[in-house]
Amino acid sequence: ADLVRRFDLGYYNLEQISGVWETSIMIASLPMYKRPELIGAHNRFWQLIRTALAERGISSPKILSQDADEFSTWNNPALVLSQTCGLPYRTELQNNVSLIGTPDYGLDGCPKGYYQSALVVRKGDKRTSLIDFKGAIFALNQHRSQSGYAAAYQHLRSCGYWFQHELRTGAHMRSAQAVADKRADIASIDAVSWRLMTQYDAFADNLRVLDWTVPTPGLPFITALAGTNDEIFSSIEQAISTLEESDRQQLGLLGLTWIPKEDYLAVPTPKISSF
Repeated sequence: ADLVRRFDLGYYNLEQISGVWETSIMIASLPMYKRPELIGAHNRFWQLIRTALAERGISSPKILSQDADEFSTWNNPALVLSQTCGLPYRTELQNNVSLIGTPDYGLDGCPKGYYQSALVVRKGDKRTSLIDFKGAIFALNQHRSQSGYAAAYQHLRSCGYWFQHELRTGAHMRSAQAVADKRADIASIDAVSWRLMTQYDAFADNLRVLDWTVPTPGLPFITALAGTNDEIFSSIEQAISTLEESDRQQLGLLGLTWIPKEDYLAVPTPKISSF
């Protein structure tokens, strides 16, 4: 096997494979709950993480790559830190990244570090149960989403059907907006996103939660830097503890917990052509 050497030089990751040096720019992102109201809180959180990482001898980029493609970021061999979704982790990323830990958002009805999805419909919709929505238009962000697709798919098994009509929106907010605007009838929105929508988005006043899915392991922090898991876990934990209370409340962060890889892999994945 080729000898691989890695040197951490500021913002660059240098690899020597068979005597050839390759350079990749280190990258970090916190993409899962980004929205305009949280830009400042996310940036301040990242600077606290950076400081804690530096104290442990781990370099990191100065700023978050919040606008970078999520899957390109997650598959970047120079990834210092990001937050991913459980479905792509178990189907695409598990052999390329390491789990660091899972943030706890203190969600009602969920164990520490777990989350669930709200199945939201319009307040004026007279249908009262999931079985009534057979034949409805389902809005989803994408098929690679645990909360926006897989959780709802598993939940609907008890009703014996899946939606024949889907509207793919690319984002939870756009899915909820599509329901409010009557372009779709129902959507599956992860609990943290739904909590933020009820705080910041006027269209959420026109929606109601019809049902909640079964809790599953939440959105984990990941890294591609081998052998740094414990140090990065401690750095994030330190950053959460030193966050200003206003930032902690805005981000909804209570702490950081460890959920084993096996628990993520045990969550059912729908067998569809998109995977």
